[in-house]
Amino acid sequence: MTKSQLAAFILLPVLLNSCSSMYMPNVPNTPMLSQRGELSGGAHISLRGNASLNGAYAVADHFGVIFGGSHMKREWEKKDYKHNLLEVGGGYFNTFGPDDNRIIEVYAGYGGGSTDRVFRHYDDQNILTGSDLQKVTYSKTFFQVNYSSRKSDNLKLFGRNFPISYGTALRISSVEMKTFMINDIGQLREGNVFLEPVFFTRMKLSDQIQLQYTTSGNFGLNSRKYMNAGNSIFTVGAVVNVGGKTLK
Repeated sequence: MTKSQLAAFILLPVLLNSCSSMYMPNVPNTPMLSQRGELSGGAHISLRGNASLNGAYAVADHFGVIFGGSHMKREWEKKDYKHNLLEVGGGYFNTFGPDDNRIIEVYAGYGGGSTDRVFRHYDDQNILTGSDLQKVTYSKTFFQVNYSSRKSDNLKLFGRNFPISYGTALRISSVEMKTFMINDIGQLREGNVFLEPVFFTRMKLSDQIQLQYTTSGNFGLNSRKYMNAGNSIFTVGAVVNVGGKTLK
């Protein structure tokens, strides 16, 4: 991949992420669990202020539970956007490969959230003439498959080598409105199914702590006016794993 291609790949989610949908995806949970008793936690933030928290715990040799959530509150001159989301799930994980450093994870779960949007209208003299308040609550079910590898390349910075690892996930999210109000008047509810391919890169700072960059797309299978695929993911954050297998 050339430098220009890499820059376009990194910047594309920023250009697409315009808060144009009532559904704001959180950072999918990619804990890279490897054995019973391992604990993973992560915190991520986007350039627009969408903050995500993730956690996971391996309750058995090949079964883990996950939870996650996100929050965002932004105010602009002509538009405000606020959302909250919580989800829980569980599923299967396993390590494989010649050095036991590749990880496959399959999770499913349920959650719910809310989104409030305010649109302000101005006349030619920039005087406020009115506003629209849109409020949605929704439920969410999801299924995702994660593949990652702890086999690392090295990035040399400031005279030190930092191991770099990569991973990908495909999440399918079914989101259904529970309530939908515009200016306190009930509206026809919408739902959609979203495909969310995710790519992440981790830079190892210590045996437990890694920095993570996450980027994704967001594609709706149905054409909707409000519950559409308008927000992608571009975040940076940190991930902590404690109690996992030692890399061979």
